[in-house]
Amino acid sequence: MAMVKKSITVTDQQDSWIKSQIEIGHFGNESEVVRELIRERQIREQESESEIAAIRAKLIEAEQSGFTDQSPEDILKEIKNGLGRNGAIQAK
Repeated sequence: MAMVKKSITVTDQQDSWIKSQIEIGHFGNESEVVRELIRERQIREQESESEIAAIRAKLIEAEQSGFTDQSPEDILKEIKNGLGRNGAIQAK
């Protein structure tokens, strides 16, 4: 993969943290630290998109399934127990 050289500015505190990560052996140089942080952020953003899509799908499913005769207390109990409608275990 082609590399592009960048110049960045960090605070003294951030610089100290980056240097400490290298000193304790987590990374070989400053560029590795920055690239890893970018990769982690990219993964989080992708996960967020997937989570949002899953939530939307569940909302659509809930809207299409109609109303329930359960009391608010029963619904809360199911949520706390990790169960969905009809007692089916939901993926987490």
